[in-house]
Amino acid sequence: MHGSNKTFNSRTMGSINAFRWAAGLCLLTTVCNSAFWLLGSGMPLSLGLLNGLACLCVGYCLSRPNHTIQFQPQELADHMLQVQETERHRLSRELHDDIGQMLTAAKLQSDWLQRRAGDDLQPHCTLLSGILDETLAKVRDVSAILNPRQLTTLGLEASLRAHLRQTLADTPVRWSLECHQQLAGIPEEMSVAAFRITQEAVTNMLRHAQAKNLRVHIQRRPEGLALSIADDGAGFVPASNPGQEGQRGMAGMLERATLLGGHLTVDSQPGNGTHIHALFPWAPRVRGRAEITKPS
Repeated sequence: MHGSNKTFNSRTMGSINAFRWAAGLCLLTTVCNSAFWLLGSGMPLSLGLLNGLACLCVGYCLSRPNHTIQFQPQELADHMLQVQETERHRLSRELHDDIGQMLTAAKLQSDWLQRRAGDDLQPHCTLLSGILDETLAKVRDVSAILNPRQLTTLGLEASLRAHLRQTLADTPVRWSLECHQQLAGIPEEMSVAAFRITQEAVTNMLRHAQAKNLRVHIQRRPEGLALSIADDGAGFVPASNPGQEGQRGMAGMLERATLLGGHLTVDSQPGNGTHIHALFPWAPRVRGRAEITKPS
């Protein structure tokens, strides 16, 4: 990651310096030409050489656009996702540490007030205490969604199960998570991608699908980690280019799978539910540990 950023930055700075030199030479030749024209003098040899050098510099920059400015979508997308995860972690810490502590302090003050308030104020104190409890729980839920800390401690399967249980607790959706193998040794970036894709799929289902059943299946395969998410909701027409057609959630899922060298497919039709399948191939450094374990 850092090496890619350094390469991109060096190429960008090289292109900026080349265009600065070209612009400076063009400006200098323009000033000199104007001065000699106003004075009515002939053009000296040095000025002619300067004009030629400026033309060569501009021609060089124009003839090599792919080298002077070289955009690398893979590196840029990777960097953007890293920035997104960093920002999610920062917001999660602020919610948990700052706002969470302030709400906890307010809850303690509310309890102190309730113990000393008269009978006529007790209903109001109880209502205030309940609102603070609910707000504190919401803040903790949002913090956990932004930064699933349990991924590093509990692992992918337990984290997905906890997220599904928490997110779908107050909904009529019946859900199942199927994973009959040990997922130890899964790379962190692969676990984060699988978790985020499931998170986005569940969010989209709750917002748009009106589904009654959800099935999440995760499996270790010789070629990689397979993730399947299926619901029986309203379905939709998948866009060929989700990012340009307004399906930002789908575009984000596709980017996460692509960045890991994998692929993601969406099978959906109006009225027939949605089936999302993603495959994350094993990296060479973990391929030896990626043998399929026997079902427990």
